[in-house]
Amino acid sequence: MKKALKITFFSLLTLIVLAGVLIWTNFGEMINGALSVKKLDDNLYYMEYEGDDGFDEFLSSGGAKDANDLNKQLTKFLSKGYYTPPSNPDTMKFGCSALSVRTPDNEVIMGRNFDYPSGTAVILHTLPKNGYENISTFDVTLYGFGENFLPEGFKNQYLTLSGLFVALDGINEKGFAIADLMAGDYVETHQNTGKPALTTTAAIAYLLKKAATVDEAINLLSGIDMHSDIGAAHHYAMSDATGKSVVVEYVNNQMVVTESHVVANHYLCQQKLNAGWVEGDNRYQKLCNFYDNANGVMDSLKLKEAIFSVTQSSPSYGTQWTMIMNLSKKSVTYYMRRNFDKPFSFEIKR
Repeated sequence: MKKALKITFFSLLTLIVLAGVLIWTNFGEMINGALSVKKLDDNLYYMEYEGDDGFDEFLSSGGAKDANDLNKQLTKFLSKGYYTPPSNPDTMKFGCSALSVRTPDNEVIMGRNFDYPSGTAVILHTLPKNGYENISTFDVTLYGFGENFLPEGFKNQYLTLSGLFVALDGINEKGFAIADLMAGDYVETHQNTGKPALTTTAAIAYLLKKAATVDEAINLLSGIDMHSDIGAAHHYAMSDATGKSVVVEYVNNQMVVTESHVVANHYLCQQKLNAGWVEGDNRYQKLCNFYDNANGVMDSLKLKEAIFSVTQSSPSYGTQWTMIMNLSKKSVTYYMRRNFDKPFSFEIKR
């Protein structure tokens, strides 16, 4: 009898160990990522993920044309009942502005404001197995995770790993930086040529993993079908460590690239020049004046002065975060809700 009990005990122990090994093999990287979440400030969190980010499989399976497709792909990646897809994001307009310059020491730096009524930001530091290390930002409010969602508690922290597939801005180990801005109207882009499909924010995550330069990013965008997020027109501000800066826009489902160191919320391409500009909005011109007066050369303090000068102070529609990215040193500093005395700084490790 004792022998039988001993055999049963060790058999159960073996099954438990095997189950644990199986779970860890399949989910260990994601569990570590979920457990890395740290609260930095009110409505600001940081998490780090190292390992297979699932993006190659996501793209090879066709990508995603909309939020529902994206949810299915995320469910497939996270799955096993640990992940509940977010609801479709609402149509909502957000602002933003960006400025890229060189420093007197010939470094390239970029400032970016993300203007949005309210939300919870997550800074995601990703070290993918097959891609460039990057630091990106996304807002869980914008992606429909539910009212009052916070990345606290294991379930919600695990859900926040969705940031591996979507981003609003970021910088990678090669000094490539990108930011999403509203382009000024509600004309959506939906390319349907049979290429892998990506939404606006999924494409940012893709480019941060795969593009070392602006030119590489443009080439990668040519290889996908772009689909607008949240029912509106978007454009990208892109810069790299060589100093090249462009805005990427879509007109009649065709990508258009315009060289520019300044971007706000109206079109810059000749096909729709100034479309979306609102009378009284002087953010773009103000940044242009800073750039022209300095001949495109500013130290970090001057860049901060410029980008801070066009932040939005309205309590109902203010600047949620400001980024100062050093594309030469591969670092980024965040300032939340115009609190310019409280920086949060991060560096690329590789």
